[in-house]
Amino acid sequence: MPSAARGRRPRRAAAVLAALLLAALAACGDADPGRDVAPAGKQPEPQQGAAAAAAGPAGALAAYVERVKRAQAARAVAARKWGLKLTPLAAPPPPTAAEKPKITFRKGFGVGDPTLPPVFTTVPTKERIVFLTIDDGAEKDPELVRMMDELDIPYSAFLSDYLVREDYGYFAKMQRTGVALHNHTLNHRYMPALSYAEQKREICGQQDVIEKRYGTRPPLFRPPYGNYNADTLRAARSCGVKAVPLWSAEAFPDHMEWREWDRDLHPGDIILTHFRGREDWKGSMPDMIRYVMNVVTAKGYAVAKLEDYV
Repeated sequence: MPSAARGRRPRRAAAVLAALLLAALAACGDADPGRDVAPAGKQPEPQQGAAAAAAGPAGALAAYVERVKRAQAARAVAARKWGLKLTPLAAPPPPTAAEKPKITFRKGFGVGDPTLPPVFTTVPTKERIVFLTIDDGAEKDPELVRMMDELDIPYSAFLSDYLVREDYGYFAKMQRTGVALHNHTLNHRYMPALSYAEQKREICGQQDVIEKRYGTRPPLFRPPYGNYNADTLRAARSCGVKAVPLWSAEAFPDHMEWREWDRDLHPGDIILTHFRGREDWKGSMPDMIRYVMNVVTAKGYAVAKLEDYV
């Protein structure tokens, strides 16, 4: 193993351990919410970064630990404001491009061609992290955007244009907070019932809409209802899609629905929920976030950003 790689891995391991330890302390109330803290996700002052760099790896790690501690203290304040029972845990540092896990088809989810965009429900990782994804775009609750930004909880949105077009600006605000916007087709149709050409129109058409409105062409696509066939994946590939994340669990304001036999979370699991309001389920979108985050945190998991791993 090259010496640079040997040095990088211990430092990353130490940083991960420090982040998780500090997150656990904050979740138990150890962080002092009254101290002068930086908002979650904020970077240190330039002089702090320069001092850490001058101090070498030990100084960089100390600065990183202090950033996590301050961000977690700010998150504890936000958690109380939004009525969470527990302060969400801090995710470990994301992997480098070279360290990203290899995404492959989940067993039984293939269509006979391993070169197509892989369909998966869990990201292969040993970290105690899960990923939160929200589908379609029906409910446009401004409280959700504020809540998630203040809590500094990452999530990914999979959008269908027939709902999003009612208010493109709402999702632009979401994108400005760091949320990635992905493809859930133009009209949320049952894909296996469509011809290849029709599926391509649904997927490529939504790629075009997201690129025009939000400046990016999404690498991820989720078929409506989680249903697809070989034509779906071929069409998705032709539209620039790289991977097809489904889900391992689904969140509601008052319960979780489990896809796995043990009815539990596992490292790398993807959680699905929807843009819905009180007209559709028993609670608001903030109610749903409170419930799912209390479950995730109580089980000892942090929410990480899906795009950092896929």
